Amino acid sequence: MSHTNAYELPDLGYDYRALEPAYSAELLELHYSKHHKAYVDGANQALADLDAARGDRDFGKLNQLQKNLAFNVSGHVLHSIFWRNMSPEGSHTPSAELETEISNAFGDIDSLREHFLAAGTSIQGSGWAALAWEPLSGSLVVEQVYDHQDNLANGSVPLLVMDMWEHAFYLQYRNEKKRWAKAFWELVNWGDVSERLALVRNVEVPVETRLRAA
Repeated sequence: MSHTNAYELPDLGYDYRALEPAYSAELLELHYSKHHKAYVDGANQALADLDAARGDRDFGKLNQLQKNLAFNVSGHVLHSIFWRNMSPEGSHTPSAELETEISNAFGDIDSLREHFLAAGTSIQGSGWAALAWEPLSGSLVVEQVYDHQDNLANGSVPLLVMDMWEHAFYLQYRNEKKRWAKAFWELVNWGDVSERLALVRNVEVPVETRLRAA
């Protein structure tokens, strides 16, 4: 079975100039049309390579192929969320439901902001900061995503993500990670984050199984 067209670059949803001055049109176009597209292409190529390996019954390179799939699909997912998390005229306040969850997990939005920005700016190398819903505990958590998929709690669902790879900010902010992180926070579309929480809040992770009565 061929899955070579399983992933597609989503519509950005706004003009390249829409996020200026916090995010320049030049940087946005490069990031979206080159870097994000590379992850989409890489994910489709990884699926094609895995199809070929199964067809040839040759799994000698399976470890690398699985890593390629995880890396590229995760990059595609995170970027797709990232574009929607930012808006030139997005909601500046969380929904009541999201605000309650933020208060329960972090105390208040200022504490979340401090934790989130610290998570992003202290990443060693490349990665992301993420506000995620952890369904087992039924609470929000802040995670550091190394590269695209490492250091995550299995089952957690990203709601708000900040790209801290150099390609996400260097053209405009050079090596000033903190300045980029603060600018991102001003672009956050809380309406999008709130909608994501509403969609995943009732997700369950079945960690216990019960045998059916005979």
